[in-house]
Amino acid sequence: MAVLQICHFPNSVLKQKTRPVQKIDSTILQLVEDMAETMYSAPGVGLAAPQVGYSLRLAVIDVTPANQAKNLLVLINPEIVAAEGECTWDEGCLSIPDCNEEVKRSKKVVVRYQTLGGEIAEITGEDLLAIVLQHEIDHLDGILFIDRLSLLKRRLIKRKFQKKDKGKEERKP
Repeated sequence: MAVLQICHFPNSVLKQKTRPVQKIDSTILQLVEDMAETMYSAPGVGLAAPQVGYSLRLAVIDVTPANQAKNLLVLINPEIVAAEGECTWDEGCLSIPDCNEEVKRSKKVVVRYQTLGGEIAEITGEDLLAIVLQHEIDHLDGILFIDRLSLLKRRLIKRKFQKKDKGKEERKP
């Protein structure tokens, strides 16, 4: 297992719609292990393949409190098949460090996905699990949580990250 490098905004891989996982083989199994280790070490509650540079419909999630045993959920080719209600949640993202904003999402979602064994399964998520499911599936569709903010907030955040990138370039020898 390895901790992978997390791609940060404005990396273009984060804005691309991903392609489906065609075959669950040893490469995918290794990627899942590495993504889980990366998510836990970050620490985070979810990580999508584009966040580590892979344009695949694959995500890992674990919303279990830190003082309880890990309960990793691996989602291959997930899709939201039902949603209801509305809530607002203070979201952050490993790919957009030091940035949290209130985002409106569905309060409850049903997601259909493939397991590591290749079976089709469904999970119903409410509250935090629903938020994380929607957030990670958004990543698979090339959508960042900041894309769900008002135009003004989005512009302010993008400007902040452009300044950070410019500062990094100026420090290079």
